[in-house]
Amino acid sequence: MAKYKHIVVPPGGKPITVKNKKLSIPDNPIIPVIEGDGIGRDIMKATRRVVDAAVEKSYQGKKRIAWMDVYAGERANDLYGEWLPKETVAAIKSHYVALKGPLTTPIGGGFRSLNVTMRQVMNLYACVRPVRWFRGVGSPVVHPEKLNVIIFRENTEDVYAGIEWRKGTKEVKKVITWLNKTMKTKIRADSGVGIKPISVTGTKRLVRKAINYALDRKRSSVTLVHKGNIMKYTEGAFRDWGYEVAKKEFRSKIVTEDELWSKHNGQMPAGKILIKDRIADSMFQQVLTRSDEYDVLATPNLNGDYLSDACAAQVGGLGMAPGANIGDYIGLFEATHGTAPKYADKDVINPGSLILSAVMMLEYLGWDEAAAMIEGAVQKTIDNKTVTYDLERQMEGATKIGTSQYATNIIANMA
Repeated sequence: MAKYKHIVVPPGGKPITVKNKKLSIPDNPIIPVIEGDGIGRDIMKATRRVVDAAVEKSYQGKKRIAWMDVYAGERANDLYGEWLPKETVAAIKSHYVALKGPLTTPIGGGFRSLNVTMRQVMNLYACVRPVRWFRGVGSPVVHPEKLNVIIFRENTEDVYAGIEWRKGTKEVKKVITWLNKTMKTKIRADSGVGIKPISVTGTKRLVRKAINYALDRKRSSVTLVHKGNIMKYTEGAFRDWGYEVAKKEFRSKIVTEDELWSKHNGQMPAGKILIKDRIADSMFQQVLTRSDEYDVLATPNLNGDYLSDACAAQVGGLGMAPGANIGDYIGLFEATHGTAPKYADKDVINPGSLILSAVMMLEYLGWDEAAAMIEGAVQKTIDNKTVTYDLERQMEGATKIGTSQYATNIIANMA
């Protein structure tokens, strides 16, 4: 067992391991948990209570989570003098599954974003965002129940790779001069310049994970979302490489949209999933007007960022939007919103995003019974119209309650 400076390993837990290229989950797994900054303190307390209650009620004491506090953000800076300590990264890498609250991004030098840095150093290449509506939650659309998508967003490439140079610097002048002279481009001298890498490796592992998810969860389709009509050699290539991995590795289990009409007269063969693609700007319209035609979406980084928030807006906002960053084995499950420091320690924020991210975590562990229990209890709590302020203001006749009381009501509604 690793020795840590500030992390205390819970004595009653066992680490998750990898056997035969699969996670091996003990009945008492050690789960690293980053409380988070700002409202993270409120919503993590609520989430842990809900998860512990669901696991206890589902498995009658035969399973339980041994939470292990690890540190990033403001608390880490206080303890270690750095925002993302090496032992935090090491602890998550060696325990494979972790839960994380929202983190502050340091102002000035240092990390561009702690979230982006964690994804990159642990190679968490798939950002997974399920978006579904809970009955009774206010929505700006007429039929929010038609939207039920899982967005797989590539996490390490695209403009988020952070390769850019500021206007007027020696470096950017060198880049612009080389591009204009050697590659015959016409970039203005007063430009900042960024690089947008999209690779075969990054694309195929993301699309592979999306297709495997669709097959495992018996979803109906995977849609490749791209802007390949304009960016032909990056996003257009994302589309082409996505089809390549689908046809080469999943040939007996998939049908492309072209094949659906050329070979099957528009009738989906039983037991197969449909692989299709859409231009990004069209997709933003489609998730509003024809949302029930889409299921699993696979996207480059930037498109997926916009699209996941646009979808979340239809179902109650980011307070109801869970998320995870997943690699080959490591799964880091997190709230999708920020730290909202003005609401910190006021017991008012909706913990729904983090609670539903913990539901994803339980599903990742294979503890589907506890996951389903939480989802059912969240729905019942919303049905009872006892909700936090963000939902109360969207619901007629609702009663506003605080973060901790919302968690208490969810636990009481577990069955």
